[in-house]
Amino acid sequence: MTSHKTAQTMKPATAAKKLGVYLEATPAEFQEGVVSRTELNALQADPPEWLQELRRNGPHPRPVVAAKLGVSISGLARGGVTEALTTEQIETLKKEAPDWLRQERTTQAEVRKEAVRIKEKNAAREDRADDARS
Repeated sequence: MTSHKTAQTMKPATAAKKLGVYLEATPAEFQEGVVSRTELNALQADPPEWLQELRRNGPHPRPVVAAKLGVSISGLARGGVTEALTTEQIETLKKEAPDWLRQERTTQAEVRKEAVRIKEKNAAREDRADDARS
């Protein structure tokens, strides 16, 4: 018996997430088909014009919007941003710097500082444990 290796495929939503694009803004043929791992790798290595345009101008999915604004996805929701935004809309938000955005950026900075502090504390604890075993 010979086993035939089948191509690993994914739903368009999964592929769009991996590509960092908003599924509803992709071409119909992308939304309606399945994407193989080989096709995904090809899209990442040599993105077609539609993919370059989406990455450049959007609309962007919420994780990308959150990253571009320097806040968490939860912070976006608390700020009332529930839809995909274009690059232009993101830049406008940055310039206007509403209160919620400033607050969420502050919160995100504190969360990152705390994560670094905990990581350093754990690393120091591991170093002490390694020294005790030696």
